Amino acid sequence: MKFDYANPYTSTRIPVFARNVVSTSHPLAAQAGLRILQQGGNAVDAAVATAAVMTLVEPVSNGLGSDAFCILWDGKKLHGLNASGCAPAAWTPEYFRKKHGADAATPPMRGIDSVTVPGAVGSWVALSERFGKLPFADLMAPAIEIAERGYLMPPVVQQKWAAATPILQSQPGFAQSFLPWGRAPEVGELFRFPAAARALKAIAATRGDAFYGGEIAAALEKFSNANGGSLKASDLAGWKPEWVEPIAQNYRGHTLHEIPPNGQGIAALIALGILEHFDIGSIPVDSVRSQHLQIEAMKLAFADTYRYVSEPSSMEVTPLQMLDGAYLASRAKLIDVNKAQDFQAGNPVKGGTIYLTAADESGMMVSFIQSNYMGFGSGCVEPEFGISLQNRGHGFSLKDGSPNLVAPGKRPFHTIIPAFLTKDGAPVMSFGVMGGNMQPQGHMQTLVRMLDYGQNPQAACDAPRWRFNAGLEINVEAAMAPATVQGLSALGHKVDVINDSYQDFGAGQFIWRAGDPAVEGYVAASDARRDGLAAGF
Repeated sequence: MKFDYANPYTSTRIPVFARNVVSTSHPLAAQAGLRILQQGGNAVDAAVATAAVMTLVEPVSNGLGSDAFCILWDGKKLHGLNASGCAPAAWTPEYFRKKHGADAATPPMRGIDSVTVPGAVGSWVALSERFGKLPFADLMAPAIEIAERGYLMPPVVQQKWAAATPILQSQPGFAQSFLPWGRAPEVGELFRFPAAARALKAIAATRGDAFYGGEIAAALEKFSNANGGSLKASDLAGWKPEWVEPIAQNYRGHTLHEIPPNGQGIAALIALGILEHFDIGSIPVDSVRSQHLQIEAMKLAFADTYRYVSEPSSMEVTPLQMLDGAYLASRAKLIDVNKAQDFQAGNPVKGGTIYLTAADESGMMVSFIQSNYMGFGSGCVEPEFGISLQNRGHGFSLKDGSPNLVAPGKRPFHTIIPAFLTKDGAPVMSFGVMGGNMQPQGHMQTLVRMLDYGQNPQAACDAPRWRFNAGLEINVEAAMAPATVQGLSALGHKVDVINDSYQDFGAGQFIWRAGDPAVEGYVAASDARRDGLAAGF
């Protein structure tokens, strides 16, 4: 595909062209991945090393107690990995109603009763064992060094760190781990995390066994018990990541691949399947009409996603039914080009997150995402090993009849989704956009810009975004043209212009295959909404 490399948007970034490349939201993590590639590792090795460093340099978004997902091209085919954790064995609706009130609709947003089994470390081990080249311990070395020596606090991470402090400072272990001077670090201050270094050394020495069956697992159970939780070492020992077949949707001669439920990646596939019935490319790229059609398609996608998606064993319909071509065509007919609507779910039945991507000159490409869900997750940090625990349990429901009703060993609805693009069965791009329900919206918006309008990955990344919330409510970035904002309002959208791009509009990382990786290499982009970097050689 031939891109237009004239970027019409304000940006501090330019596309990076290289045969080996890593792109993520912190420069030190991207450089750790390059270090591994230069030592003879492949893209999987680089991705694992980068992910480990990200738990340290962007703890507002992920940690050693996070979950993860991955889609990778091994040179011949795609593979999907679901490393989302499950509910502790003690979790039932009655458990939460007894502890948190009979009227509770979900498990709590923060605290120890929002913590499910962490899966990120298990994903690193699984990826390394199946596809890596270097010893696993080598992949942990950059993270161990950074945890021990420390790093200087960057601006965007510091802003979110300081904002989370009043909310989370009373959670067990938070102040001890993340408020070393009784406050959040300032920009440019050195932050060290020796407890996490201990954890990483144990993980490296045991290839993750310490986390799921050894001293870290025992420490997590002790910490949970001391704070009224129910997470046990046996919950950790009984969990395994799952290799899965990605689900897909064709769009403009390409195919988008996402991880199947329990994640929300299917929302991006549904939206694109609906947009396939409109000639978006004939409409000006930043026009009211183009944005309106994309917003309405996304609304329809979320209506079905929120109604039906859960752990597959609890779903009333299958992903194939939700992506059926005739069904999506019928949904597309509901869009009024002159009016914003509040859509309900159809009936398809027939009868805070970090993202990184890495690619190497052999052709291996990795799309990887890990998250503690909300900023700093549960807020709970096991102090001996610095395990900052996610709050994915809040994604469960306590309402009888919900497909996401909490149950022992069940996985909750997940927001984090890596993505991968192919054409005629060949790899094209590994990419992702962070940020809660912004993720499928970002996948759709950036792909439309690249595939319908020929914008290069960095321009598509830099372009102003919108975010659908609920009903007729949308947020738009302050950089969006005032005429477009006014036009969307005139169609009935309830528009709120937001200046905080990090919080509301996510951040993306993109690696597009330019041709033979050993010759032409890749085109990479990193979102200026975070402190990130696309780096290569």
